[in-house]
Amino acid sequence: MCGIVGAIADRDVVPALIEGLKRLEYRGYDSAGIAVFDGQSMRRVRRTGRVSEMEAAAQAEGFSARLGIGHTRWATHGGVTENNAHPHVSFGELAVVHNGIIENHDEQRDRLRAAGYTFESDTDTEVIAHLVHFHQQQGLDLLAAVQTAVRELTGAYAIALVSKSEPERMIAARMGCPLLVGLGEGENFVASDVSAIIQATRRVIFLEEGDTAEVTRAGVRVFDDANAVVERDVHLSDVSLASLELGPYSHFMQKEIHEQPRAIADTIEALIDDGVFSAELFGDKAADVLAGVEGIQILACGTSYYAGLTARYWIEEIAGLPCTVEIASEYRYRTAVANPKYLIVTISQSGETLDTMEALKYAKSLGHPHTLSICNVPESAIPRASELVYYTRAGAEIGVASTKAFTTQLVALFTLAVTLAKLHGRLDEATEAEHLDALRHLPGSVQHALNLEPQVKAWADRFAPKDHALFLGRGVHYPIAMEGALKLKEISYIHAEAYPAGELKHGPLALVDAQMPVVVIAPNDRLLEKVKSNMQEVRARGGELFVFTDEDSHFGPSEGVHVIRAPRHVGVLSPVVHTIPVQMLAYHVALARGTDVDKPRNLAKSVTVE
Repeated sequence: MCGIVGAIADRDVVPALIEGLKRLEYRGYDSAGIAVFDGQSMRRVRRTGRVSEMEAAAQAEGFSARLGIGHTRWATHGGVTENNAHPHVSFGELAVVHNGIIENHDEQRDRLRAAGYTFESDTDTEVIAHLVHFHQQQGLDLLAAVQTAVRELTGAYAIALVSKSEPERMIAARMGCPLLVGLGEGENFVASDVSAIIQATRRVIFLEEGDTAEVTRAGVRVFDDANAVVERDVHLSDVSLASLELGPYSHFMQKEIHEQPRAIADTIEALIDDGVFSAELFGDKAADVLAGVEGIQILACGTSYYAGLTARYWIEEIAGLPCTVEIASEYRYRTAVANPKYLIVTISQSGETLDTMEALKYAKSLGHPHTLSICNVPESAIPRASELVYYTRAGAEIGVASTKAFTTQLVALFTLAVTLAKLHGRLDEATEAEHLDALRHLPGSVQHALNLEPQVKAWADRFAPKDHALFLGRGVHYPIAMEGALKLKEISYIHAEAYPAGELKHGPLALVDAQMPVVVIAPNDRLLEKVKSNMQEVRARGGELFVFTDEDSHFGPSEGVHVIRAPRHVGVLSPVVHTIPVQMLAYHVALARGTDVDKPRNLAKSVTVE
């Protein structure tokens, strides 16, 4: 959940390191630091807080070098202190940056202390620096020392190292955490995310599990886990600099909320162009695989888990197949009963979510032969480990609170549900045409929902002083209520919970009073009358209702009942449209409370630790 960047060049790399860290700051922002070799000594600067504070210190100290590494941290081992900030060094000679968790760090720390090493931090990362240095002292060069050291580590890591003794190269290694090499002209880079180096190059190599890489100005050599030289494909990244800039928006979250019509249109472009739901959208083998499955098991975390919960309604209703949805971090630690005729579907925006990746490995170990990844990042770990893939095309998502990644996941999952229905003989031509038409009009419907922003913004001042909120939904809209509650607590720090509206009378109603705003997702579907009854239960206890509904739902505002209407009910894709106002509500409440919208406390974007 941290950011790594490294560079070796015939020019000063300090500006590139700092620019890269600024672009990676969404991945972690507790502290930041760089370590560089300036031709004479290894110099390091670290600061708690944002990258800008470290940048000012580096400029004040006149940092300039042609080799260096940098890191922006989300704290795991050890608190948010300068001593715990990366890079970590050993004897002032070797510096390392690290993402992930070293599980046997206590054992290695004891071993290294016995060998005469002292520790200044509480981190697991400092163990790596001293362990590599230890092996260098046994006569190994930097590459061999890293390759030897990583075999002695248990856990997940992406690391980059530089050494005063070998200033003409940088070493990188990965196991379980993303790391890539960027290829330039007379200069090369390492990074945990292509956004960190996109200003310098689009040509990247994605390191695979167990790889180490030797990076020099002239080129790159990659070694597999047996230390044999291997060729890894060079990819041309399609990430644009424009997608990483704010443009006219105040926050990335605001920008990404408003990018959803385009993101959805891009995600369904191939489907709309074909004019049919085709299994080929999921891969060359998809027709046989999807036609043969007897059920679906979805594994995901956080917002992606709520996308899976929504998909369960679609898959069971449209495709007629049983569907279970599990939190990946729970699934991987329980004794699951596997049905090899079920398709395992993993959902991850980054494709690097560690809990989801480990859950996928566990499912495979249980005998599940067929896997599908829904992901936003090509060539990331989870798609590479999956048999089938559907890439959402949301573009770079910088804000920690997911928005366009979630709605494009919903679109991908709806496409899966209809494709399964077709392959299992449950979809006639007329219904297929209806679903295609609904998807074709979805970007416009989302834009109409975005046009409700002034009305949503007007609610924010009423929410800002509150400490708690309740979200209600029924059926397929219950997961949207869950997503709304998550967004509100993520960025405004208001405690929010979601319940199926029918469960209100079974306990949560005890919490309702005039100080507890109750947000209701109430589209004009077959459950609307039931939801209205639940709203009456709230009003009878003095609760204040904030209702998102549709133009044709035939009820309006009244005393204690505030209503915002979407232009029309869009049928089966209503959950996508009703996601928009709950995102905007969270955003504007956070603005009213003065919180850091894009970088909420204690969180980071890509969760690559347990």
